[in-house]
Amino acid sequence: MWIKVCGMTSPEAVDAALAAGVDAIGFVFARSVRRVEPARARELAAPARGRVACVAVTQHPEPRLLEEILAMFQPDLLQTDAVDLAQLVPGALHCGVLPVVRAGAALPQPLPARLLFEGPVSGTGETADWARARELAGRTELVLAGGLRPANVAAAIAHVRPWGVDVSSGVESQPGVKSPALILEYVEAARAAFLEMKR
Repeated sequence: MWIKVCGMTSPEAVDAALAAGVDAIGFVFARSVRRVEPARARELAAPARGRVACVAVTQHPEPRLLEEILAMFQPDLLQTDAVDLAQLVPGALHCGVLPVVRAGAALPQPLPARLLFEGPVSGTGETADWARARELAGRTELVLAGGLRPANVAAAIAHVRPWGVDVSSGVESQPGVKSPALILEYVEAARAAFLEMKR
């Protein structure tokens, strides 16, 4: 059971995620309404350090930006497309990684021990291919993302049987603004579904 809320942009969002008992929070450094600068992410993440994993979310980052993220934000995990990770110099990172595989893209070989399975475009609310995700979840620790929200996360977990789930737009009152009530509803639904899956 691993529950991540992504796209933190405010202290209120961070507080709500921590209060709900998530396992990880994400900060977006790619083009998005949820994008934050590394210094701002470091400030927002301060109350969460040592309590939950703080994740840097990128997509095809320029080397200079990646260096700034690693030095300033100091993530616990770097979440980015598997092709991005394959291009990094071995030993260049001093944090864990969460490779992203998007629907329709070729799978990295060998298959990572853990990956995030996403819809074609991040942050759009488009539901990922649950059938494809279920097949992958039988081969690796899969974090399901893409189109999840309080109303469907239990069904997604029951169908896909993932290792974890990730949400962003599905717990927002408007683009880029997290709803504490929706975060709590989502986390409670996901936790109950994970417990049911283990029975």
